[in-house]
Amino acid sequence: MIQTDVLIVGGSLVGLSAAAMLAHHGVNCLSVERHQGTAIHPRAGHFHLRTLEAFRAIGLEEAVRKSSEEQFDPDGGISAVESLAGKEIAQYIANLNAGVEHYSPSRRLFMTQQSLEPLLRDHAQKLGAQLSYNTELIDFSQDNEGVTATVRYLDSGKEDTIRAKYMIAADGNRSPVRHKLGIEMVGHGQLSHSVTIYFKANCSRWLEGRNLGVIYVKNDKLRGFFRMVRSGEAGFLVVNTVGDVSKPQAHNIADIITPELAESLVREGIGDANVNITIEDIARWRAVADVACAFSSNRVFLAGDAAHIMPPTGGFGGNTGVQDMHNLCWKLALVVKGIAAPSLLETYDAERRPVGALTVEQAYTRYVLRIHPERDREGMQPLVDDLNMEIGYLYRSSAIAPVENDHDLVYEDPRAATGRPGSRAPHLLLKRDGKACSVLDLASKNHVLLCASEGEDWRAIMQKLQAELNLPVDVYALNTKSTLADPENQFTTRYAISNSGAVLIRPDGFIAWKATSSDMTQHNALKNALHKTLGRR
Repeated sequence: MIQTDVLIVGGSLVGLSAAAMLAHHGVNCLSVERHQGTAIHPRAGHFHLRTLEAFRAIGLEEAVRKSSEEQFDPDGGISAVESLAGKEIAQYIANLNAGVEHYSPSRRLFMTQQSLEPLLRDHAQKLGAQLSYNTELIDFSQDNEGVTATVRYLDSGKEDTIRAKYMIAADGNRSPVRHKLGIEMVGHGQLSHSVTIYFKANCSRWLEGRNLGVIYVKNDKLRGFFRMVRSGEAGFLVVNTVGDVSKPQAHNIADIITPELAESLVREGIGDANVNITIEDIARWRAVADVACAFSSNRVFLAGDAAHIMPPTGGFGGNTGVQDMHNLCWKLALVVKGIAAPSLLETYDAERRPVGALTVEQAYTRYVLRIHPERDREGMQPLVDDLNMEIGYLYRSSAIAPVENDHDLVYEDPRAATGRPGSRAPHLLLKRDGKACSVLDLASKNHVLLCASEGEDWRAIMQKLQAELNLPVDVYALNTKSTLADPENQFTTRYAISNSGAVLIRPDGFIAWKATSSDMTQHNALKNALHKTLGRR
């Protein structure tokens, strides 16, 4: 019997992210993947700020950015055209990173999953994660102490038993694990049976001088979008509908696609009858907008497409899965190490499922607006700003201090964020040992208590609490005695606290609690907040 702390079912983008993040936190983990290796198709292409911040936290951001810039322009836009050679219809985002430096230490980028997954794989293995390809999950059961799984090695037919304390199901939109657990999906269901056409064609003349990253195409023949490599000589075309969208068959292109039709559709999307086109591959898939009714069942956790399926409009799918793992892995680490109570893991569903539901709805809204505006809009949610979706979503759970006069919104505008508990810590550039760093860089592995200039007494209080709770907490005071400085004195304003206040930031960069000032009431509240963030009563 193979023993591990966490078994990860699936070794694609989300499964590899889980492996890397668990290993980053010192957790023994094993990922099993039925395919022979990492992705062979580009797939996910638009990576959001929060995803890059998650990669930054585990030391992977620089390698990802370098690889991205070898393939794509770093600041491409998102537009809609009749065809590449035709006129522009709309501009959704003019420049991917315009103004984001005020809100994040990271930058959005375009990258193929085909290029990203090997980086994640190598990084996870470097940190100590175990990965097993050509290995499929056959069955599993769980009890009060852990999960017992049976796997089969596809190259030999041999079977093994794996015993893990917990299991993460990152096994895709059809998720056999979710099916066995009996967890239902709810939402809008299937929107189209689509295709992705991978091709080579020299489109550089139509891209030159235009800041086009994702290029939506809308004409009488097709609706979908292009992603092109930097040279403009290759890319893929996603086709969601063909012809008259009032007819049911228009939304089922995958049922009739042939290489000849694929070439015709690429030609229509380019808008030039004479361009030479080579079709390299055609992938069929279903555009669906659904979310799971639960993200966990005892010791098993759903992540990525197993938990939420959404159309690619907005690029939310893979990003949301990575962020699932950024939320879960530090919690698993504290529980596995015996620092936190198992009840802390209940906050994964409480925090991530509302965000997953919101994201599915926003992907659906963008699908209707950009691909199928004729669709009945009853029940469609209003469009939420991209920055709000990427770094403005909020968490509520037993591990987050309650906020007075709270509301039911699942997000806030990060441009006006003031460090409320349950929000991602607002980005602020500080200096540590004379070098620039973000507040978010402080909380990449441990909890952080960040104190204002007159909050030095928080350090002594935290030392006592750390000894009591056995919880690693890094304490920083922004004053002249510290190696950390706030050169522009923005901390108290940005976080809406006094000079004696403090904030408690979790290892995923979210605020668990804050004190506007230092007094005995607040000191007792900090102790209570630490107990809650450890799942203790």
